[in-house]
Amino acid sequence: MLPLGLLLLLACCGAARGNLSRDESQPTTSDETVVTGGTVVLKCQVEDPDDSSLQWSNPAQQTLYFGEKRALRDNRIQLEKSTPNELTISISDVVLSDEGEYTCSLFTMPVRTAKALVTVLGVPQKPQIFGHEQPIDEEKLARLTCRSSGSKPAAQLRWRKGNKELKDEGTEVVEDPNGKTFTVSSRVEFRVTKEDNEAEVTCTVDHESLQNAERSTTQKLQVHYKPTAKIEPHPQYPREGEKLQLQCDGQGNPIPQEFLWEKEGSDAPLQLSSDSVLIFPFLNKSDSGTYVCTATSSMGSVVAKYNLDVSDLPQLPTPHVHSTPGPSQPISHASMAPASSFTPAPIQDASPVPSTSSTYHAVIGGVVAVIVFLLLSLLIVLGHYLIRHKGMCIRHGETVTSRHRPKPAEVMCTYLTHEAKGSDDAPDADTAIINAEGGQAGGDDKKEYFI
Repeated sequence: MLPLGLLLLLACCGAARGNLSRDESQPTTSDETVVTGGTVVLKCQVEDPDDSSLQWSNPAQQTLYFGEKRALRDNRIQLEKSTPNELTISISDVVLSDEGEYTCSLFTMPVRTAKALVTVLGVPQKPQIFGHEQPIDEEKLARLTCRSSGSKPAAQLRWRKGNKELKDEGTEVVEDPNGKTFTVSSRVEFRVTKEDNEAEVTCTVDHESLQNAERSTTQKLQVHYKPTAKIEPHPQYPREGEKLQLQCDGQGNPIPQEFLWEKEGSDAPLQLSSDSVLIFPFLNKSDSGTYVCTATSSMGSVVAKYNLDVSDLPQLPTPHVHSTPGPSQPISHASMAPASSFTPAPIQDASPVPSTSSTYHAVIGGVVAVIVFLLLSLLIVLGHYLIRHKGMCIRHGETVTSRHRPKPAEVMCTYLTHEAKGSDDAPDADTAIINAEGGQAGGDDKKEYFI
């Protein structure tokens, strides 16, 4: 009879051999996580198949593959690898209903199984922002809501205005009608100012299915604020006799659409229209004074003033701007820089500068003077020439004056001047000519021939 200690040792060794045999025949799997629309791979392995086949079943216990044989007609499910030690399949275009426990079975005696949990993530939709549709008046509270649906598990939302993070006022999670995904809503409140006009507010959704990719929506705020105005003269330094335009530059949201022009000390308004320009076609000294522009929008009114001093020398504008309560609501006062803050441009020559029309008149007068001078000079030269060149022509014994000279081939002309023979004793030119006619024969040295 064997000792009791030896029997116990043999029993332990047999149990160990039995456990080792069961571990080698036990299939192994792993849990998988997949995003909707993605592909999941299920792998089942066994060290000792014991001449048995492996099988994959879905959460509904429908057989997908038995060895290399397809059991369920679903084209999304494909065989990746089939050996006595491994059975691997893939499921593409995963949907939420594919989530659950998949079973790998080894048909031995008894049947050995392993479970693989497939988790399907619902991808959140692009977030939407509500509450920005209408403009917000300055100093009022902006209340915005961001909402994203389709996430599984529930997503996280965060806010940002420009580059600054905003703290939300609360988050709400609601299960979608399909019973698998969730809709998440987040609210934020903040007081807007004039500087928030056109500011960008961004809502971003964070979720593990996005794999560190950011999905967000950005909207611009529209803030209504009180108008401002200033008067700009064109030209900057108006002078008497010139054209002047006063531009009432109104800014705001909305932009002022009504402009009232008045002159201090005058009872009647100068102009009331949507035109912001007041025109002076021809400046006079009587136009000097303080002009007031009242720009009005739905947010109120603002007043701008301009002191006009018409003189021969360039003058410096001294615009003043301040706000006054408008017809819709009171507006805080504001003022521009005082006139003393303007630095005058250096004036090199303060003497009057001739206008364009005076320059044209001077040019025309100079041209006429030159023409008259030339005509007078021409008359003087022509008269001098006629006085010194009186004479007669003789052809075949005929006397022909120089003004009625014919066109023969040859004409002999005798010119009688003060240098002619006998002219030294003549008292005047006519007597010299008569004396010269008498002394024709002796005057051969004064003859000329025209060919």
